[in-house]
Amino acid sequence: MSWKSYNQSLVRYPQHGFSLDLSMMDIEPAYVAALQPKISKAFADMVAVESGAIANPDEGRMVGHYWLRNAALAPTGELQKAITEPIAALKAFAEKVHTGAIIPPAGGHFQQVLLIGIGGSALGPQLVSEAIGQNARLPLYFFDNTDPAGMDSVIARLSQVGLSKTLVLVISKSGGTAETRNGMLEAKAAYEAAGLDFGRHAAAVTGTGSKLDQYAKQLGFIATFPMEDWIGGRTSVLSTVGLVPAALQGLDIDALLAGAAAMDVETRKQDPTQNAAMQLAIAWHCATNGKGEKDMVVLPYKDSLVLFSKYLQQLVMESLGKELDLDGQPAHQGIAVYGNKGSTDQHAYVQQLRDGVNNFFATFIEVRKGRSGPSIEVDPGTSTADYLQGFLRGTRKALYESGRKSLTISIPEVSPFQLGLLIALFERTVSFYASLVNINAYHQPGVEAGKKAAGAFLETLNKVRGHLTADAKTADEIAIETDADPEDVYHCLTHLSANGEVQISIGATPAEDSFQI
Repeated sequence: MSWKSYNQSLVRYPQHGFSLDLSMMDIEPAYVAALQPKISKAFADMVAVESGAIANPDEGRMVGHYWLRNAALAPTGELQKAITEPIAALKAFAEKVHTGAIIPPAGGHFQQVLLIGIGGSALGPQLVSEAIGQNARLPLYFFDNTDPAGMDSVIARLSQVGLSKTLVLVISKSGGTAETRNGMLEAKAAYEAAGLDFGRHAAAVTGTGSKLDQYAKQLGFIATFPMEDWIGGRTSVLSTVGLVPAALQGLDIDALLAGAAAMDVETRKQDPTQNAAMQLAIAWHCATNGKGEKDMVVLPYKDSLVLFSKYLQQLVMESLGKELDLDGQPAHQGIAVYGNKGSTDQHAYVQQLRDGVNNFFATFIEVRKGRSGPSIEVDPGTSTADYLQGFLRGTRKALYESGRKSLTISIPEVSPFQLGLLIALFERTVSFYASLVNINAYHQPGVEAGKKAAGAFLETLNKVRGHLTADAKTADEIAIETDADPEDVYHCLTHLSANGEVQISIGATPAEDSFQI
């Protein structure tokens, strides 16, 4: 590392206050030269994606999240309208909610929002809310799991203002996603228990004609917004999925989209040295040997970006974690992502990062502006912002001295525009990297496999329920009766016992435990 290498390894977009420092990644020119044919193909693949080619061959779909921030790039007028018209509609909807043109049945104004979603339908809105929603007109709460105790806790918090003043936003492309459907039904039950009409407090973001769309019509939801099949959940934050809740919070969604569009312009450049997304993709490839051999630790040095590593976890791992390549050959690709924030991480796991197993590279996110307004001196001549900068610079240097690689992304502040820049940067990096390693970044067969396995367990659970009696039985006995795996049956029985449906008598081993109604 040297001043010269820093100058040679920096990608800057001064007009946006953005820079990417790769000087601590030690990427040799020969490595990039050897990768050049794949880099050229990745650029060509990206042109095809943005032109409307079938980029997700397994599902026969286009991939259109890059059009969301510049609808003019969509290949047909119909697709352009599918972007611009919902944005106009959701802005009008949010304005009506804010001004009282749309009100709760009991009168007054909506004062808070319960968002029900899972995966990208929750993570994207959560990131935006945490990063730039501190002064939201309508604060956001989430059902993002099928945990009943978690939902009870959220309902209790909502009840402090009142469910009657809470707008529910249900987000699901198909309407069949179990976690989201369950959350919606739990919310509906809570509203009905309070004597409220759920439908007149609810809106939805979903596919046209989906199960949720039909349900919304049946219950008389206040509004519905479309969710297109060419937008994947993990890249949906700048679609209606993220923009409806952002608009309800009163956030500047135009600036959010403008930031993403600005980064898109920069990362369409065909010169790799001036393309931050391609430089990131090359760095990932070099750090992991193109095989995911090292993890990526994301360390944003700003409290408002605490969810950024969680957001990237889904974007990167769901996109890149694939068993087969595009030729159908075993690849077992992926990059594991984890992180929290600086300088908290320095008191959590930086000890291992510096002195333990060298199985990672770090991604530092620097936010140059400490705060709005003056700062006190916590030491003579030194502020808390000075300390935060010192910990960032000191940590990356300490890691490098111990042979640990890192890269640093710098932005001037956390604003809607800058958040849009970051989101777009990593979306395109994932696309480029997927091309470099020849995988489909836009499907998720492993997720679907998990859903099928969960469905099979639920079928077994209901069979087990039907074979419980007042006479005690073991898991083996019920397994024979239901033609099921005895371990699966045992876990069904312990679940039922924990939730008060059956009584358990503990034996010497699980096989000797018995269960009865």
